[in-house]
This record gives sequence, structure tokens and C-alpha cells, in this order.
Amino acid sequence: MIRVGLTGSIGMGKSTTAEMFREAGAPVLDSDRIVHDLYRGAAVAPIEAAFPGVTVDGAIDRGRLTERVLGNPDALKRLEDIVHPLVWAARDAFLKEQEEKGTRIVVYDVPLLFETGADRTVDAIVVVSAPEDVQKARVFARPGMTREKFEAILAKQVPDAEKRARADFVVHTEKGIEAAREEVRAILDELRRR
Repeated sequence: MIRVGLTGSIGMGKSTTAEMFREAGAPVLDSDRIVHDLYRGAAVAPIEAAFPGVTVDGAIDRGRLTERVLGNPDALKRLEDIVHPLVWAARDAFLKEQEEKGTRIVVYDVPLLFETGADRTVDAIVVVSAPEDVQKARVFARPGMTREKFEAILAKQVPDAEKRARADFVVHTEKGIEAAREEVRAILDELRRR
């Protein structure tokens, strides 16, 4: 089974690209969705113990948690030490299920692929990219996004240029949906020939 790591900096179109892989028949493990599920389940108790007051109605309040970890490397490390092992366990369960189905190609949608070392667990890396002006326009169209939040997020991400340099494939999302979809199809065609 070929494991593909899909990543991209904030505002690059990674989620849309992940959906294109899914539509083209490649099962996608969405690490953000796993984290959202964990914030309503298995991660609630350990996160609340580490960051008292971030739980509302039995779930992690992402806004409160963000306030506690944004700009605080030690707090972020504590959070990652709780969440990452739970995400890896979900990944392992996903892989086992796909192996049992005989799936040839799976995609890991991981925003922090390089930053977490997950790039060492995949066979190919796809980076989703767009020019900086396109990225900023997308990001600042999001509700509640501020320059401070954007810069804090970028500060913990490997720069786009470095991601592209380390990638096996790059999907350029500034060209529009159909052009990106064609790039995804071409990537899958090449991977299927391996």
C-alpha cells in the first residue's frame, strides 16, 4: 500500500485537495477531523487536566485552548504530547482497515506533516501551494482570523517554499478547481504505475 502525505500551509487549499483525492477513489485520513473528534472524546480529560478551564459542556473549547497555547511553546508541546499519540493510534486503525480492504493508495491529510515527523511515515509527499497573495486573501476571509493569529500559525509551520522543495508532487491551487483536480488525477495515475 502506498501512503501519501498531503500537506500545505494555512489557506493553500489542502482540505479541498484532500476531497479531490477522496473523490478520485483514494481513502483519506483527515487528521484535523480526528483531532476534532478527540476534542469531544478521548482527549478531553487529559487536556482538561493539563489546561484547566478549557472544557465546555464535556468538550474542548478550541477558542479557550488556543488562547492557552498560542505563542507559548511549552504549552503547545504539552498539548501535542497528549494529542499526537491519539492521532497516531487512529492512523494505525485506519491503515489496518485499508490493508484489510486491499486498498492500494491511502492519503494522510496532515497540516503539520513535516513539523510532526509524519513525513518519515509516508511513501510520497504532496504539497498544496498557492502564491502568498492568494493564501492571505483566503485566510483573512475566514471568520475571526487576525494578523496575529495568522502569523502565529505560520510561525509553527515549515515555510511553503521548503515544503515544496521537500515534496514529491505539488498541487497548485491558484489555477482553479479543475486545474487542481487534473493535477490530483495525474499524481494518482503516476502513483498507480509504481
